Amino acid sequence: MYPLLFQDNLKEVVWGGSRLKALKGEPADGRNIGESWEISAVRGSESVVKNGELAGCSLSELVERFGAELMGKHIAAIHGTEFPMLVKFIDAAGDLSIQVHPNDELAHKRHGKLGKTEMWYVIDNRPGATLLAGFKKQIRPEEYAQKVADGSIVDALARHVVHPGDVFFIPAGRIHSICRGILLCEIQQSSDVTYRLYDYNRRGLDGLPRQLHTEEARDAIDYKVYDDYRTHYQPTDEGAVCIVDCPFFVVNVVSTSSHLRRNLLSEDSFITLSCVSGACMVTAGGVSVPLGTGSSCLIPACVADFEITAFDGREVRLLETWSR
Repeated sequence: MYPLLFQDNLKEVVWGGSRLKALKGEPADGRNIGESWEISAVRGSESVVKNGELAGCSLSELVERFGAELMGKHIAAIHGTEFPMLVKFIDAAGDLSIQVHPNDELAHKRHGKLGKTEMWYVIDNRPGATLLAGFKKQIRPEEYAQKVADGSIVDALARHVVHPGDVFFIPAGRIHSICRGILLCEIQQSSDVTYRLYDYNRRGLDGLPRQLHTEEARDAIDYKVYDDYRTHYQPTDEGAVCIVDCPFFVVNVVSTSSHLRRNLLSEDSFITLSCVSGACMVTAGGVSVPLGTGSSCLIPACVADFEITAFDGREVRLLETWSR
C-alpha cells in the first residue's frame, strides 16, 4: 500500500464561496463551494482514489478489500468495515446555520449512525471574522424553543474572534456555527447527522426554506456554560504538537522547513495528512506523492512510518490525524 490521494469532492451550498478552489490552485467556476470532503466514506459522498494502481476505487471499497492493512487492527476491530473519520475544508462566505450534533448513543438510537464530535483549525479569516461555540449565559431547556423562535438564541451563544492557527474542539452536544469570512479544516467522526436549529430564515439553493430540526436538537444540546471554548497550544516551527486528543481521534499540527520522519506504526491506525500551508513530498511504502496547500492524503496503517520533505526549504504545515 501507499499514500492515497483523492479526486475533488466539492459541495455547493448556499453559504459557500470561491476560496476552496483558490486554495487548491484551481480556477473558479462560479459555484458557491462551501465544503471540500477531503477524505470521506459517507455514503453518497465517498472519496475516490486518483493515484496509483488503486485509482478509481472508493474509500469504502478499499476498507472492504484491505481491512486491517488499511485501517489498523485495532481500528478494524472496533469499527469493522466502517471508516470512522471525515476530513473537510470549509469556506464560509456566509454564516452557517446554528447547529448541534448528537452523541453516539442518541445518533445510533435515532439514525443508526455514529454521533459527531469534531474539531476546527482556522486556516484563514477575513478581518474581524468570528465563530459561535458554546453558551455564554445559562439557559434552561424549557427556554430553548422560544429563543429559537424569536432569534434570541444567537445572543445566548459565545462569540469568538478568530485568527489563523486557532483551534476549537466541538464535542457532540455543543451548539456552534462557523460564521462568514472563515476558512478552516474540520476533522470529525464519520457522520452526516446535523441538527439545524436556527438559520436566519434563509432559503436554500432550491429557493425553499431550509429544513430545521428544532425539536430533535432540544435533547442533544449540552446546556452547560464553560469557562473557555478555545483549545490552547504552543506552536512549533519544527516537529509535531498535539492539539486534540479525544476518545475518537488525535490531531497534531506538524511543521517543517526541511525533513521529518514520522513513525506512527504503534498507533495501529490509518493516518490522514491535510496541508494547511506550504507544500511537501510525502513518502510511505516506497512511494512519494506531492501534497500542496488545500490537499490531503491517507496513509494506510501498514505503512505509517513515513517521511515529510518540505519543498525548497519553505515551511509546510499539516494536520496529522489518526483514529482511536
